[in-house]
Amino acid sequence: MAILSSEPKQLQSKKGIRTWNDHTIQHTVCRREVCAVQQLQHHRLCEIHSRYQQHFLFLCLIVPLTGPAISSASYSTASELLYMLHEGLPKGILIGNIVRDLQLGLLTDPPLSFSLASKGLSGKYVTLDNSTGELYTSAEELDREALCPHNPGAQDCVLLLDIIILPQEYFRLIKVKIAVIDVNDNAPMFPVAQIYITVPENAPVNTRLVIEHPAYDPDGGLNGVQTYRLVDYYGVFTLDVEENESGERTPYLIIMGTLDREVKSEYKTIIIAEDGGNPPLVGSATLSILISDVNDNCPQFSESAMNVTIPGNSSVGMKVTMVQAVDIDLGSNAIITYAFSERVPQSSKELFYLDENTGIIKLSKKVDGNTIQQHKLTILANGPGCIPAVISVSISIIKVALRPPEVVPRYIATEENGIIYLKELEPIHTPIAFFTIKDPDGKYKVKCYLEGEGPFRLGAYKTYTNEYLLETTNTLDFETKRIFNISVVALSLDGSKVRKPLQVYILDENDNSPVFTQPTIEVTIEENNQANAFLAKLHATDADSGERGQISYFLGPDAPAYFALDKQTGILTVTTMLDREEKEKYRFTVKARDSGKPPRESVATVHITVLDKNDNSPRFISKDLSFFVPENFPGFGEIGVISVTDADSGQNGWIALSIVNGSDIFVIDTGKGLLRAKVSLDREQQSSYTLWVEATDGGDPTLSSTAKITILLLDVNDNPPLVLFPQSNMSYLLVLPSTLPGSPVTEVYAVDKDTGMNAVIAYSIIGRRGPRPESFRIDSKTGNITLEESLMSDDYGLYRLLVKVTDHGYPEPLFSTVMVNLFVNDTVSNESYIESLLRKDADINIEEKEPQIAIEPTHKKIDADSCVPTLVTLSIFCLGSVILITLMAMYICLRKGKKDHRINENLEVQIPLNGKMDFHLLDKKPIEISNI
Repeated sequence: MAILSSEPKQLQSKKGIRTWNDHTIQHTVCRREVCAVQQLQHHRLCEIHSRYQQHFLFLCLIVPLTGPAISSASYSTASELLYMLHEGLPKGILIGNIVRDLQLGLLTDPPLSFSLASKGLSGKYVTLDNSTGELYTSAEELDREALCPHNPGAQDCVLLLDIIILPQEYFRLIKVKIAVIDVNDNAPMFPVAQIYITVPENAPVNTRLVIEHPAYDPDGGLNGVQTYRLVDYYGVFTLDVEENESGERTPYLIIMGTLDREVKSEYKTIIIAEDGGNPPLVGSATLSILISDVNDNCPQFSESAMNVTIPGNSSVGMKVTMVQAVDIDLGSNAIITYAFSERVPQSSKELFYLDENTGIIKLSKKVDGNTIQQHKLTILANGPGCIPAVISVSISIIKVALRPPEVVPRYIATEENGIIYLKELEPIHTPIAFFTIKDPDGKYKVKCYLEGEGPFRLGAYKTYTNEYLLETTNTLDFETKRIFNISVVALSLDGSKVRKPLQVYILDENDNSPVFTQPTIEVTIEENNQANAFLAKLHATDADSGERGQISYFLGPDAPAYFALDKQTGILTVTTMLDREEKEKYRFTVKARDSGKPPRESVATVHITVLDKNDNSPRFISKDLSFFVPENFPGFGEIGVISVTDADSGQNGWIALSIVNGSDIFVIDTGKGLLRAKVSLDREQQSSYTLWVEATDGGDPTLSSTAKITILLLDVNDNPPLVLFPQSNMSYLLVLPSTLPGSPVTEVYAVDKDTGMNAVIAYSIIGRRGPRPESFRIDSKTGNITLEESLMSDDYGLYRLLVKVTDHGYPEPLFSTVMVNLFVNDTVSNESYIESLLRKDADINIEEKEPQIAIEPTHKKIDADSCVPTLVTLSIFCLGSVILITLMAMYICLRKGKKDHRINENLEVQIPLNGKMDFHLLDKKPIEISNI
């Protein structure tokens, strides 16, 4: 018996032990012969110590003996070697020496050579020196769980090797077993985060309930799950762990007290699984204990485990096995249903079907090469309100080796290096390729189908068997998807699957027009711009590729000539200066055209709005305005409207009016442009006013202009004639009796402050008193009083004439009266007498009409037609006066026009302005005054 071990470097050499560097092999040899007369051969038995330290490596050598010793010539005898080593060892660690461990002689001719009979799984983990027979680890790190993935929790994880010793005369087959010893490098882990367990409320004390989802630890032996515990036992629960024949530990919940669902229906705690490593590792999950009502008898299985084996080519629906539980209750309480436990993997549930009423397990899915070979089904037998009975069914699938089918393509479309090229405008049902499926064995039916997404279909070609046609099912679009990855899959009944990957490239064609990002482009630019000013950058996209997607830009036929569009960049500019007052908005089309053959194009509309700048001053309709206003016009009455416009818009076109030459009499209503006088005007005090009015806009900076306003007061008949002579009603004049008829005696002289017809005065005698009052008459125009008839001796005395002085005003003439006293006598001998007569009230009758002169028989009769010349003369005089006034007015206007022309030429210099008006200090918001 030979034992090999790998110890740490610090161990001291002992008797019978040779020490090398770290991880090298150490040998201790012991032999024990067992003899039996009935046996034909003697064997050396290997006894391995059950306790060992970490990273030790053990060797058990079993060789058949034909005598008391091993001869160097006994090479034809087969032998077995058993090595034991811990996982986690790095690459290059010496496992053992075949020559030394079998005590073979190296001095042979020809020399011995060593080789592995199969380099499948063994070549991944070990390396054999062909000349020395030394066996080394080859993996970067030996992982027991990776080596034995299907049985990680078991203690036995063995790597089997067959080593052949040559040449032929020394041929020998060595069976080598390498047992990988587990290291505690994995913590226990529950398959679910929360575990539910149902407990009947009448469960007696010491009732044991299996906890589903026990913890799983890939490590084996002591490093696997050893014990379970709860964080809170609530005084009524405890845990127990049972180990089955395979070494699997299952936790059980034990009832330690009385349960009452009505008092507490659920208990929540944490269950902890702990392995036996040093130090130990733990895992946890939430345990919810649900209390429910149950019957007193529950289903039971006669056995706890079943083992079943099925072939890998089994058909769907085949019966695998049947589980059966017994419930001694009767009626509905004895109804049993079967279900998979939650711990059964989803892949196993999909592969096997469990009849919930009969317990029959059938194969529900076809077995293929990717199907897991080992399945463990935990089946629960459920009764009404009962704790489920559990049975474990282990199913092994024996793989049946058959050669996979073969896929042979024949391309119809263009193919190069495995890539198929199709044009995007190819019609539907365009054939792409034929595929022939060959069955090497001819023993099974092959199913062929297409994998991957895309507008493709693989269908059987009806004329031949195992012939399939790949064609398109829809239109192709390069812009939507350019590359399709699909596979033609041949699947045999045993699950063997062969894929033929295909890559389909879609070739672009000019099937897309350019698209503007904005169908309507809104652009704004301020007027008075610089030449070649930037307006906008047009952008269009074309989903096509290459030159088919290259876009050029063009102006539409309706675009003005002073707009330019760069063909390549799409930059829109204006080559000249724009004037908003000339044109505010522009609208024209632009085109985007690709370079395809034939080219495709699209159209967009450009809207350009020219924004206003304050480049126009306010403009008066006339720089010299005249308003004619009747005098005595009421205060704050509307004299006239000052019309002013501004070609700018918005705030730049807002206008404020102000009087700049400091007038306290006139005001302007800025909102309406109305000129008003604060007080009533009197032409007799001032006949005209001259104002300088400034119009200021709302721009920044502001612009302004001025105009001259002349206000001419029209005369109103508001003044009666004023008599200047005689100066008093008490004055008198001596008239000699010898005065000849027709001689002027005196005159009445009056003036009128008004003008025009309002100042034309007419005289008339409206009252007479005296010896013969008709002897005197007055000239209506001149006011001259003449003697009409010769005075007689009886005509001596005081004559009193009431003269009315009337103007020709409209609508009603005004008048004044004066008393003219004439004393007819040769002398004035007694003035006091005359004055006494004057102081007496004159008793004079007012005549409605001018009194007719009495005609004496001794005098010549006055002809009535004698008034006609007077009237004609008066009419001619009035007409001449009107013509004269008109000519004078025209002359004054011409003179004034020339003067104003000279003033307007240098208006801003000649007019003394009191100050600039601040537009922003106005109380009212300025508005535009136009079309007034």
